[in-house]
Amino acid sequence: MSAPTPWAPGTEPVQGYVVLEHLTRTGWLDVYDAWSEERDCRCVIKVVRADHRGEKRLDERLLREGRWLRDFAHPHLVRGYEAFKSPEPLVVLETLTGETLSHLVHRLRRRPAAADVALLGVQMCSAVHYLHGRGLLHLDLKPANVVVDRGHVKVLDLSVARPPGPAPAGLGTCCYLAPEQARGGPLTATADVWGIGITLFEAACGEKPVACRARTAAADGHDTDDRYWQLEEAAPPVASRRRLPLALAAAVDSCLRADPSSRPTVGGLAAALKAALPE
Repeated sequence: MSAPTPWAPGTEPVQGYVVLEHLTRTGWLDVYDAWSEERDCRCVIKVVRADHRGEKRLDERLLREGRWLRDFAHPHLVRGYEAFKSPEPLVVLETLTGETLSHLVHRLRRRPAAADVALLGVQMCSAVHYLHGRGLLHLDLKPANVVVDRGHVKVLDLSVARPPGPAPAGLGTCCYLAPEQARGGPLTATADVWGIGITLFEAACGEKPVACRARTAAADGHDTDDRYWQLEEAAPPVASRRRLPLALAAAVDSCLRADPSSRPTVGGLAAALKAALPE
């Protein structure tokens, strides 16, 4: 069956918002550049794809993310404007300038300076600390979910976020999962510490710690394939790929320890990264 046709420019999905352009499509979402008449500015609309509409769990997942982002306020977290239940579930988010970290590293081939890697980590820690303070783990930290604009970072996508505790195996994106996410079972704040660490590793080195076959995330947010590199081998030290200041390399490596209890806390990681910044 062919994929549904995206909304055309000029479509008004809800009153006060006009579609400008279709931006991208995921396994269950369409994302649009849109215009907010009330705010007199551009915005981003996320809506469940037409071929998945009526799937209650996806509707609830999108609306939950929209309500969280609408209610949260943090300088390093994307801002949500509104969440609509009808005529169909959709959320409205701020338009971000800048580029995703993934685009900068892989498309533009920009490898950030060591100080920029440390600052990136400090800002990610700040956003994650805020989420943890509201009882949520992000669980999908990766370069594609980080936007950088002139050194300022914003973390995206709370679609698989959940409170600490039991979770199904494979929740998140396969290449970036902490071992305990891949395995399934209780998750704690240290799963997000792994996510920060693997993001910093890829930003610094231009590649993941271990080559990983990319797979499209299922609509339920987890991958059912049980072959994960994280369960078969340890992450190599970042110094094996790039020479970094010792304190920074040690901070990144500490995030990627297989045992969650041996990783630093978010606060401890932030302090280590700040110490690695030049004075």
